Amino acid sequence: MTIKSPQQPVEWAAYFQLRWEILRAPWGQAIGSEKDELDNDQHSFHAMALNTNNEIVGVARLHLLADSTAQLRFMAVNKTSQGSGVGSLIINYLEDIAKTKHSKRIILQARENAVLFYEKHGYKIKEKSFLMYNQIQHYLMEKDL
Repeated sequence: MTIKSPQQPVEWAAYFQLRWEILRAPWGQAIGSEKDELDNDQHSFHAMALNTNNEIVGVARLHLLADSTAQLRFMAVNKTSQGSGVGSLIINYLEDIAKTKHSKRIILQARENAVLFYEKHGYKIKEKSFLMYNQIQHYLMEKDL
């Protein structure tokens, strides 16, 4: 398994495709809804996990905020790779970037079905936050680095 940042146009296309397939398509959201204005921001760092066949099996983005805080967003692992450690590798990769950029903590909005995964990585629930698409409960979580 390799974790790296997308570089080539074909990698970016596959990166956003996986984000859409896992995080938006199941709720009938249009292609393009998986992107936001911070994807090209200089304070954003993208990670993708490649399997031994060089296929993208996981993605996420880290965004540096003010006050030495970073935010983990758009974490997605394809269905066949979930539970195999891909998400853990991506989190470790992005936490290392956050540390090198002098972030003191990471926050994220976890879907209810992912809370246990993040708790296993040291994140703690701060509060119940929002309900996405009137179906997906989210929780604000944080971890000190």
